[in-house]
Amino acid sequence: MTDRLVLVINCGSSSIKFALRSESARKPLLSGLAERLGTAEGVMNWRAGDTREQVMIGDGKHSTALASLLPLIERFADQPLTAVGHRVVHGGEHFTGAQIIDDQVIAAIEDSSPLAPLHNPAHLVGIRAAMAVLDDIPHIAIFDTAFHQSMPPHAYRYALPEALYRDHGVRRYGFHGTSHRFVASQASLLMGLEPGHGAWLTAHLGNGCSTCAILDGRSLDTSMGMTPLEGLVMGTRSGDVDPNLHSHLARTLGWNLDRIDHMLNRESGLLGLSGLSNDMRTLVAARADGHPGATLAVEVFCYRLARSLAGLAVALPRIDGLVFTGGIGENSPLTRELTVRHLALFGLAIDPAANATPPGNPARQIQAGNSPAILVIPTDEERQIAEECLVLIELANTQPMEKED
Repeated sequence: MTDRLVLVINCGSSSIKFALRSESARKPLLSGLAERLGTAEGVMNWRAGDTREQVMIGDGKHSTALASLLPLIERFADQPLTAVGHRVVHGGEHFTGAQIIDDQVIAAIEDSSPLAPLHNPAHLVGIRAAMAVLDDIPHIAIFDTAFHQSMPPHAYRYALPEALYRDHGVRRYGFHGTSHRFVASQASLLMGLEPGHGAWLTAHLGNGCSTCAILDGRSLDTSMGMTPLEGLVMGTRSGDVDPNLHSHLARTLGWNLDRIDHMLNRESGLLGLSGLSNDMRTLVAARADGHPGATLAVEVFCYRLARSLAGLAVALPRIDGLVFTGGIGENSPLTRELTVRHLALFGLAIDPAANATPPGNPARQIQAGNSPAILVIPTDEERQIAEECLVLIELANTQPMEKED
C-alpha cells in the first residue's frame, strides 16, 4: 500500500510552521518554521532527521517561502503529496470537521474572521499562497473550533440576549480542538479501550491552556469560549475575570478597550501574577528558591486548573481518566502534582515516582493505587491534522462530498 504524504501548514501573519507527514511514520519527514515574513529578513529554518539548515527568503513573501519548500519536499519525499492540511483557528458554526478548501470554504473562513481577527486573515494568506504554489492537489482546512461543535447548547450558550447569538455569533466555541481530539484518542489506546471510546478530562497546557470533557470522541464542554481568553490562567492571558472589570478600569484608570484587551492578553496570567516570567520552567525554579511571585503564580495556575477540571466533570457520566498534555502538561511534574492534590474528591492520586519520569518519554500512566487513570500524553496536532486530511480524501474518493451549511 502506498504510504501517503501530507504537508501540514500553520500560517501566521509573519510566519509559516510546516511539517511533512508520512502516513506510517510517527515523526515528520521534514519540519520547520519560516519567520520574519513580510520583511527583508525573512528566513526559513528546517530539519529532516539529523539534518538542519537555514534558507534566506529574499523578498519575505509567504508565497516565496512556500515555493522554497518544493525542492525540500522533492528531496525528502519519495512520492507526490496527497494533500496539504491547513490549520485554521476559527470556523465559527460553519464546520464540524475537516473541509476541502474551495471558494465557499474560503468565504466561510472570512466570515469567521471577526471572531479571530489575529488568526483567520493570516491563515487565508497562507491558504491562498499555498494553493497558488501547489495547485494540483487538494487543500484541506482543519479547524480548532470544529471538534467542539458537538457541545450542547447548555454548554456553549452565554446567558445573553438571544439576538447577540442569532445575529452576531456570540457563544462559546472552544479551541485546541485538534490537540484534545488527539490525546483522547491516544488515551483510549493506552488504556486498552475501543478506539475513540472513553470518558476523559483533558488538559492542554502551554502558553495557551484549555481543558475539555470528552465522551467517546465527542467534546461535551471546554474551558475556552468565544475567544481563547476565557478559562484557565495562561502564560500571559488572564483567563476568567469579572466581566465588569472592563468598566471598572475604564472608570477608575481611564483605560480604553484596547489598553484593557492588551493587559488581559499580554500582561496577565503567569507573567502578571509572578512579575517574573510567563514560562512555567522559570517559575518552578524560582519557586524552589522562595520567590513569592513565582510561588503565587504556580499555585493560582494549578488551583484554577483543578477547579476547571472539576467543573467539567459534570458533563461526563463517569471519569475514565485525566490526561495532561502540552508543553507544561507533559514536562512539569510539579504542575501535575499540585493540580491533582486539589482533585482528591474524585479519588485521583499521583504516584510520585511515575510522575517524576523525565520529559521526552512516551505516553504513560502516573496514577497511584486505585486512582482513576492519570495519563501524560505528548500531543501531536500535526499528526492529527494529517490523519484527518487522509480520512477526508478517502471519503471524497468513495462518495460525493456534501457541503455543510
